[in-house]
Amino acid sequence: MANILDLLPELIGEEQAYVAGIIRDMDEDKARQFANAYRARRREPQTILLLALVGFLGLAGIQRFVVDQIGMGILYLLTGGLCAIGTIIDMINYKKIALEYNMVQAQQIMVVVR
Repeated sequence: MANILDLLPELIGEEQAYVAGIIRDMDEDKARQFANAYRARRREPQTILLLALVGFLGLAGIQRFVVDQIGMGILYLLTGGLCAIGTIIDMINYKKIALEYNMVQAQQIMVVVR
């Protein structure tokens, strides 16, 4: 059984618990394979926050493009981040946005690794 802290020490809180549940039944080799793929595809919450801040410079919606929400990204881009209100909300909810994206990525990787 693999230890999540050894494989992905950068994870914290809810994300760490979620990924630990996924790799719980994997052998060491599969868990390492999962960890390598997950590390390459996950998004840091701080990156989402930084990209939301860039929205105030006229490039609203970049954070949505990064988490594969293309429709919302286009909407934010064309409406100035929904008149900046959507951008402010994303700055508040940046951890949730990153967690939701990372959970989807973990599920997709799990299917491939198993």
